[in-house]
Amino acid sequence: MRSPARTHARPAARATARPQEFALPVTRTEPLPAVTSFAELDMPARLLAALRDQGVTEPFPIQAATLPNALAGRDVLGRGRTGSGKTLAFGLPVLARLAGRRAQPGQPLALVLVPTRELAQQVTDALTPYARALRLRLAAVVGGMAVSRQVTALRAGAEVVIATPGRLKDLIDRGDCRLDQVAVTVLDEADQMADMGFMPQVTALLDQVGRGGQRLLFSATLDRNIDLLVRRYLHDPVVHSVDPSAGAVSTMEHHLLHVHDADKRATATEIAARDGRVIMFLDTKHAADRLARHLLSVGVRASALHGGKSQPQRTKTLARFKDGHVTVLVATNVAARGIHVDDLDLVVNVDPPGDHKDYLHRGGRTARAGESGTVVTLVLPHQRRAMDRLMADAGITPRSVRIRPGEAELHRITGARTPSGVPVTITVPATEERERTESPGRGRRGRRSGRAAGRGGNGRATARSRRSAPRNDT
Repeated sequence: MRSPARTHARPAARATARPQEFALPVTRTEPLPAVTSFAELDMPARLLAALRDQGVTEPFPIQAATLPNALAGRDVLGRGRTGSGKTLAFGLPVLARLAGRRAQPGQPLALVLVPTRELAQQVTDALTPYARALRLRLAAVVGGMAVSRQVTALRAGAEVVIATPGRLKDLIDRGDCRLDQVAVTVLDEADQMADMGFMPQVTALLDQVGRGGQRLLFSATLDRNIDLLVRRYLHDPVVHSVDPSAGAVSTMEHHLLHVHDADKRATATEIAARDGRVIMFLDTKHAADRLARHLLSVGVRASALHGGKSQPQRTKTLARFKDGHVTVLVATNVAARGIHVDDLDLVVNVDPPGDHKDYLHRGGRTARAGESGTVVTLVLPHQRRAMDRLMADAGITPRSVRIRPGEAELHRITGARTPSGVPVTITVPATEERERTESPGRGRRGRRSGRAAGRGGNGRATARSRRSAPRNDT
C-alpha cells in the first residue's frame, strides 16, 4: 500500500504510555508459538489459496500470535489496535473450523458479534472471499436494513452470522434464529459494546450458545468493562497483547490546535479543502449536517455520516468516500470504529471527543496497518483543561500550537488551503431502499401496534424511552 506524500518538516509528539487496563488473566496452558507465514498453519488448502489470491502473503503480528492457538480450538483474548488485522485473526479460524459443514435453517454454526452496522458490513466484506473459497455462507444481521432479507438468509442456512446485538436478539425473539448449534463465538470490539450499553444483550446471547464452544474476544483495548466477559465466558484463554494502544502507534502524530471561537469554522474549512481525504468528527448529527452543507457551498466535496441517516444512505456515503468521489467525511462517532479507508492520513476532531477512548478510536481511522497518519483536534479556550486531562488519560503527549486560519503552520500540519469558493453538489440517495425497512416483529399488521407501544400519543418517542433505551445498533 502506498503512503501519501507528507510535507511535515519536523516530527510531532507521540504517545508515551497507554491507559491503565485490567489485570490480564494468566494462561494456565502453554500457548502455541507464533508463526512467520500462513503456510505453517493447519488450514484447508483452499483457504491458503484464497489468501494468496487476495495478495495476503504474511500474517500481521496479532495474526501470527493468535492463529495457531485459535486454529487449535483454544479460547483467545487478543488486544490489537484497530487496523492491526484482527478480522482475519478471528475470521480464518472460524472458517477453517466450519469447512465442510452445513448449517440447518436458522441455526448458524458460528457467531460474530460487533457493535455497529458499519463494522458488521466491513467484517462481512473482508471474510466473503475466504468463505466463498470454502463454500460457506455468511449472513449479516444488523439494524437499519430490511428484516425480511435477513430472515431469508437465515432460513436458507448460514454457517456464519455476523450481527449487532439488538437485531440478533429481535430475530431470536421472533423465532427466526437459534444459537444452540454455535460452535465458535467471536466478540469483536467488545469494549465498545460495553460502552454502548449492549452488555445485557451480549450476555443474554452468549448464555444461549451451547456449552463447550470456542470463544474469541478481540478488541483495541482491554479495560475493566469487559472483565466480566472474560471471567464468565472464556476458559483458560490464550492472551495476546501484541500491539500498542491506538494512540501509542509510532507512525501516528497528535496535534492540539488552539483556536478562538470565531476562527473555528474557518480553520476547519481550510483543513477540509486540503489535497487528500480527511475524516472530521463532530459531536452531533445536526452539527455534522451543517458543516457538510457549508463545505459543499465553498467547493469542498463533503458528505455527512451519522445515525440519523438511513443505512442505505450511510453505506452509499461511505462507498463514495472510499472511492474518492467524496473527499471529506463529516461524521459523528458512528464512524469511530469499523471503518477502514486506504491511504487516509488525517483525522480531525472538530469537536473534541468526550473521553480518551473515543479519541483513540477516532484516531484509529488513520495510521492503519503500518501506514502513517495525523490526528488533529481543534481546541477552544474553554476546552483546554478538559482536553489536557483527556490526553493524559490516553497516555499521549501531543504537540500544542495556537493557530489562526491562513497561517503557514496550519498548512504544514494539515495541508490546509483556501477552498475554491465554487459550490459543488454531491448526489447521495435521499430516500430509503425500495423495500421499506421494517423493524423486527412489525410487518404490515404489527406496525401500528409497534408504534403505539414505543411512542407517545403524538407519534414521537417519549422522553423516558429515549433516555432509557441503549444506543442500539448505531
